[in-house]
Amino acid sequence: MKALCWHGRHDVRYETVPDPRIEDARDAIVKVSSCAICGSDLHLFDGFMPGMEKGDVLGHEFMGEVVEVGAGNKKLAVGDRVVVPFTICCGECEQCRRGNTSVCERTNRNKALADKVFGHATAGLFGYTRLAGGYAGGQAEYVRVPFADVAPVKVPRGLSDEQVLFLGDILPTGWQAAAHCEIEPTDTVAIWGAGPVGQFAARSALLLGAREVVVIDRLPDRLSMARACGALTINFDRESVVERLNELTGGKGPHKCIDAVGLESHVGSTFDTFYDRAKQALMAETDRPHVLREMIYVCRPAGVLSIAGVYGGLVDKIPFGALMNKGLTVRTGQTHVNRWTDDLLRRIEEGEIDPSFVVTHREALADGPRMYRTFREKLQGCIKVVLRP
Repeated sequence: MKALCWHGRHDVRYETVPDPRIEDARDAIVKVSSCAICGSDLHLFDGFMPGMEKGDVLGHEFMGEVVEVGAGNKKLAVGDRVVVPFTICCGECEQCRRGNTSVCERTNRNKALADKVFGHATAGLFGYTRLAGGYAGGQAEYVRVPFADVAPVKVPRGLSDEQVLFLGDILPTGWQAAAHCEIEPTDTVAIWGAGPVGQFAARSALLLGAREVVVIDRLPDRLSMARACGALTINFDRESVVERLNELTGGKGPHKCIDAVGLESHVGSTFDTFYDRAKQALMAETDRPHVLREMIYVCRPAGVLSIAGVYGGLVDKIPFGALMNKGLTVRTGQTHVNRWTDDLLRRIEEGEIDPSFVVTHREALADGPRMYRTFREKLQGCIKVVLRP
């Protein structure tokens, strides 16, 4: 079969790889109908995440048709149309029983290695480094889905791929980011990053009752998309984020702050940007945490910081004294996708949410290497890429 494979920094190739096969009775094989490039994939493309090996199949946002099931899989049948969450969960361990599926205790095949790096391993993730289990990803013609009797979401008739594809990651990620804020009707919610997760976080915050949502970015197409849902916007190339947020909130700062950027923060010519890039070059720091610093500084005392953006390693110069003394609550984590999918699917079916608005580019899987660069450089107004084998 054909797939998009990682071969190093800025080197993604469309090539032939072995077809997946059933390896366990709970497995399923899915023929991919649509997949997407995620902002988290760019961290792999840019070489910031450890644990990748040449030839690894990329991608963790995908859906398709079940073409084979293991003998022990009683949930799925050949012909079922499914969205597959990016987190692989067993459904039986303590964390899964609590609904914390992104930290499933059983599905990371490299748990011992991940325990050494992070203290405790995350769940297995599709297409996302050997530290997350080394599972082949979904930017491919076919995918083996382990524990397929747990996480896959069956798609009702009448819904298009683009309406449901993002149930596997970015829609519940944006929703969880907002839900973690425990939004109240008087809240101002500030969101750093107007990429796909930021767009869904903005709409989720408004659906959850925020009085005001402010989205921060520098790209006009992204800011325009955020304004379309009723959010206010700040272009950080043109004005001070801190000054503008204080102006909007009477000097008190936003009640809740969401980081939808993660480890590759881009912030013009601020001092800490130069500092972080220099430390990255010296391999003394892995991530660029400008957004974290700014959120801690501007958030209202006793507020909440919700971190949906992915971080991979070490950050420096975090103002922890401000975090502690202001009494801020920090909530983080990969998304517990299946905690949210029933409710979000219902909202899609009822027309309350149509996630397809975020798609700007539709291409063949074979065009994936080119689209990685288009997405990374934000060319042609690129916000979200959907690929079809």
